Amino acid sequence: MKRCIVTVLGKDTVGIIARVCTYLADNKINILDISQTIIQGYFNMMMIVDVSAIEKDFKVICDEMVVLGEEIGVKIHCQREEIFEKMHRL
Repeated sequence: MKRCIVTVLGKDTVGIIARVCTYLADNKINILDISQTIIQGYFNMMMIVDVSAIEKDFKVICDEMVVLGEEIGVKIHCQREEIFEKMHRL
């Protein structure tokens, strides 16, 4: 299984989760774990997803998610799990 970490940050608005999850489903990306919170009007979501079945290049997926984030007014960042772990290792 190939996993990646997706983070979504920004001012809370209607439909953020729906738009992000629709994009993931349309691209055969399965959500394995999800955590989201809203703090004083700011939306924060972190997901661990399985990208084993994607048909597009991983970079294309990441770039499209950045564009999606711009469309809905949030920042979306995705990176492979192994890179995320190396960056956050103490």
